[in-house]
Amino acid sequence: MAPAVRAWTRLLRAHASTTRLLNTQLQLEHGLTINDYEALHLLSRAEERRMKRVDLARRIVLTPSGVTRLLEGLEQAGLVERAGCPSDLRVTYAQLTEAGADRLRQASCGHVGSIRALFEEHLSGAEVEELTELLGKLPGVAECDEACPAV
Repeated sequence: MAPAVRAWTRLLRAHASTTRLLNTQLQLEHGLTINDYEALHLLSRAEERRMKRVDLARRIVLTPSGVTRLLEGLEQAGLVERAGCPSDLRVTYAQLTEAGADRLRQASCGHVGSIRALFEEHLSGAEVEELTELLGKLPGVAECDEACPAV
């Protein structure tokens, strides 16, 4: 197998297995999926704790219908609410509620701890730094760093 294909295969497997593991922990401990968590995190950092739904979809890398389903669940849980734009009625925002901010605060410490534990169990600090640098060279990766919680 060509080295690039092997690297791609391992990247896909690593993503799938770590996402599954971290998603399970986050759901068991806080009732959130990784996408729920990321949406709450992005909204918490946005001006007025709100974003256009289309911008949120782009940042989480979901289709418009995917972000609609995600936000419907968060809205039903009272963590996010719809907000209109007074200057353009066609624009709809997703806005973080106080309950959403509270849930994010509750989940953050444990989730970030789970990420650290997973990486520290399998990689040295230098290897984590090297992996970060290498993955940052791929298109569309480094510019999304602000979407992830600070560790």
